[in-house]
Amino acid sequence: MTVMESPVRTPQRPAETQTRVSRRWQQQLLLFLMVAGPGLIVMEADNDAGAVSTYVQAGAQYGNHLLWILLLLLPITYFTQEMVARLGIATGQGHAAMIYQRFGKWWGRFSLIDLLFVNFLTLVTEFAAISLACTHLGIAPAIAVPVAAAGLVLLVATGSYLRWERTVIVLCLIDVLWFVLAARTHAALPAVVRSTLVPSLPHGGITGDFIFLVIAIVGTTIAPWQLFFQQSCVAEKRLRFADLKWARLDTMLGAIFTMLVAGAMMLVGAWGFHHHLAFDDPAQLADALLPFGGELMHRGILLLMVNASVLGATAISLASSWAYGEVMGWPHSLHKKVWEAPGFYAAYILTIGAAAGIVLIPRVPLQLVIVSVQVLAGLMLPSAIIFLQLLLNDRALLGDRWVNRRWNNWVNWSIVVLLFALSLTLALQVLAPHALHL
Repeated sequence: MTVMESPVRTPQRPAETQTRVSRRWQQQLLLFLMVAGPGLIVMEADNDAGAVSTYVQAGAQYGNHLLWILLLLLPITYFTQEMVARLGIATGQGHAAMIYQRFGKWWGRFSLIDLLFVNFLTLVTEFAAISLACTHLGIAPAIAVPVAAAGLVLLVATGSYLRWERTVIVLCLIDVLWFVLAARTHAALPAVVRSTLVPSLPHGGITGDFIFLVIAIVGTTIAPWQLFFQQSCVAEKRLRFADLKWARLDTMLGAIFTMLVAGAMMLVGAWGFHHHLAFDDPAQLADALLPFGGELMHRGILLLMVNASVLGATAISLASSWAYGEVMGWPHSLHKKVWEAPGFYAAYILTIGAAAGIVLIPRVPLQLVIVSVQVLAGLMLPSAIIFLQLLLNDRALLGDRWVNRRWNNWVNWSIVVLLFALSLTLALQVLAPHALHL
């Protein structure tokens, strides 16, 4: 495999626009709107099918007791993705290409193979959730899954990055409906605020199940594919150095919105906790809540599951296709038509089709796939962030202005150590379930 060589980009002229604005705040707003997108998408797309299941389960098992974890994760998610945005703007290349160039083929292949394997398994779980939700909506999986796969292909095959981005942003904003569902639970606002700001433990104390769920929340909030996706997305959008402050704001707003949506999911799950409802997945919760929340709650949960899965599927598939196209030296851009970048689009279509096909095979052990994804993603995340951290300290690559500051390194290496410890704990809990029972 070969990697397209490209020097570090120099600042470009500001993009010209035909729009005339007379006030400074209008100019600033216009600039932000032109830059915004990658930060919101990478954050909210991670509220995918696995996230819905994890956050709802957290609420169902422990009520509001785990809301404070989301507040702690907010700065971690922001600092991690801010590094990605900065690296993408500075180099104009995707994350996979940079690893190949700076660390060599062996480490490049290691990171790429891990990414493609874990992404594919995660993609299978997205289609499994679509199948599950649509079954509870009365739509046969044999219809729902192929239609979803065809829609995901059409979403990217238009030859327009901007059209794809606008469509996906709309899908992200649909998640506002989680706030509507959370409001219908009539949760006491003071209690919610207190649980968010003040760490607390459930009545049973720290158990193996509690530790496992805490780690699952961390794992579903920060995923390896996000590093590759946002850097490729920033390069695809051709952002420049002057855009960095707006890219940071986009990333911060995306992180805040994502955590708020995650909190709303927990509150919906907590409603099941307060009604002592038994369920194994969000679709069963939707059925169980029908007598209490009516059709709005029932259909809302199921449709938002589908929306979360579609969001996750397009982002994860693009992360894989961009990464593979980068290291192969193929044209790999949503700005190009299908016939202009056949390898890039073929990789996207094949992964979508294969994942959808696996879900339609009778008696596939999807739970085993989901558990495997959790372990593999958790084990891969620290190494992915270490690559990112090393790249951000490469002065030959970024120059003195854009490398990490000392405080950046303290924060980021602390995050690496924390994630490494959590990843090992997650693997131990899955492989030896009784080892962490306290």
